[in-house]
Amino acid sequence: MKNEKPQSNLEDLNQKIFMQDEIITLAKENSPRLLNKFRLVYPDFFDKIARIHPNLKNSELIFCIYLKLNFTTKEIATYTFVTPKAIQNRKNRIRKKLNIPSELDIYKWFNDL
Repeated sequence: MKNEKPQSNLEDLNQKIFMQDEIITLAKENSPRLLNKFRLVYPDFFDKIARIHPNLKNSELIFCIYLKLNFTTKEIATYTFVTPKAIQNRKNRIRKKLNIPSELDIYKWFNDL
């Protein structure tokens, strides 16, 4: 009976790793399924963002996912087929909308969310 719980935890961990890998793959492919998959796996992430700014567009939420996944400006630009400068501009707009202080690392803010 004692052996069942660690096995269950291991299965949960394996499932979570599989889901995270799938999310990263969807992000790299710029898949339209990314938003829904991320919402299923991390529903509290969207609840927290909605409390800060309830009217973010889906494209802005997807951009927040890229930041939450710690993708660099260059990686996001590559995966979304835009320039790094456009990504910097989007970061600045998201920073303003979510009231993220300019002295705070945006990736740290998303990791702490």
